[in-house]
Amino acid sequence: MDPIADMLIKIKNASIASHEVVLTPASNMKRSLLECLKRAGYVAGFTEKTLKNHPIFEIELLYKDGKPRITDVVRVSKPSRRMYMQVKEMKPVKNGHGILIVSTSKGILSNSEARKELVGGEAICKIW
Repeated sequence: MDPIADMLIKIKNASIASHEVVLTPASNMKRSLLECLKRAGYVAGFTEKTLKNHPIFEIELLYKDGKPRITDVVRVSKPSRRMYMQVKEMKPVKNGHGILIVSTSKGILSNSEARKELVGGEAICKIW
């Protein structure tokens, strides 16, 4: 199973079910993704904790006017099929209402941050 897709789906399902927090196993890649989501305003924050001697992230979900901030997630690049994009290929997601998360040489960035830095990379997922 793809651990990144698992984390993203857990966040989406918990948001739709109106949960305040969601727990997911911790890793450095997930930490970078969560920092990007926090900068973009899709999660309130996250803390790293230990549960039964395993590191986990406790992710605080964000809501706007009672509606979840994250309504859908699409995994673009998968372990079986990697998708790379140049800066010119990065288009706004849902007419600017969503973000594309990209793994670049400057770290995990949203599509708007990647365009400002003029870097391309592996397209991880689209969130809106």
